[in-house]
Amino acid sequence: MRNIKLTIAYDGTEFHGWQIQPGRPTIQGALVEIAERLVGAHTLVHGAGRTDAGVHALGQVANFRADTRLDAAEFQRAFNALLPSAIRVIAAEEVELRFHARWDALAKTYQYRIFRGRVLSPFNRLYTLHYPFPLDEDAMAEAAQLFLGEHDFTSFAGSSGAEDGEKDVNPMREIYRTEILRRPSPAFGPPGETIEGLAERPAATGPAEELIYVVRGKSFLRHMVRKLVGTLLDVGRGKLTLDDVRGLFELRDRSRSGPTVPPQGLAMVSVEYREPWRIDIP
Repeated sequence: MRNIKLTIAYDGTEFHGWQIQPGRPTIQGALVEIAERLVGAHTLVHGAGRTDAGVHALGQVANFRADTRLDAAEFQRAFNALLPSAIRVIAAEEVELRFHARWDALAKTYQYRIFRGRVLSPFNRLYTLHYPFPLDEDAMAEAAQLFLGEHDFTSFAGSSGAEDGEKDVNPMREIYRTEILRRPSPAFGPPGETIEGLAERPAATGPAEELIYVVRGKSFLRHMVRKLVGTLLDVGRGKLTLDDVRGLFELRDRSRSGPTVPPQGLAMVSVEYREPWRIDIP
């Protein structure tokens, strides 16, 4: 028995999210179909997080267990030969049998892109939210810091459920990093650099062509990141003050926070684990 860990990138535009849904194309569904073809048996592919329809990933993580002679490198080649071109396995490795992509995740990082220029390139329309209107970007950056730490995020959740499943309805979540980065917008398609690379750049003075909201935490409620971004936009528009945002934690009323922004600007960037899960294969 082998446990194969996959790191996956995908363009979520044509998919109804990560989780398998009967009769609809999903990321998990595509992976399960191919895994079962390769191992010749029923196979469960577990993901680190359930991205929504239209949401992208630069570094989603999944794992599956199988009684097989294929090694991780062979699985990677086979998946990439058979998957739709919008999904790619960018890394594969064999890990300990007890490793689980979802339950063993220490932290996940997401980013949300907001294009601030007057005209959005058609090559970026599927990967960013276009908002060319005036925003107080400094106030947004200050408001983003209010999410840092452990809070009751009921006011910033979707209508029901949580990323960790319906059984986990605890609205308490801890955010390790939350900030807005400014940068020129890439000329073509999705961003080609890491968030770490962005962080090394000095912040631009004055309005930027693109804002990127970066948030890192162990887990997130349903639609939580998109609600956080909608709330920050309402701060930038002047509809909410910093005191209003502070009060949202106590109100526990999702109707009082900002809107749930569209999915195309959101991407799962990376998932973190402890190193001991990795094993060396002779």
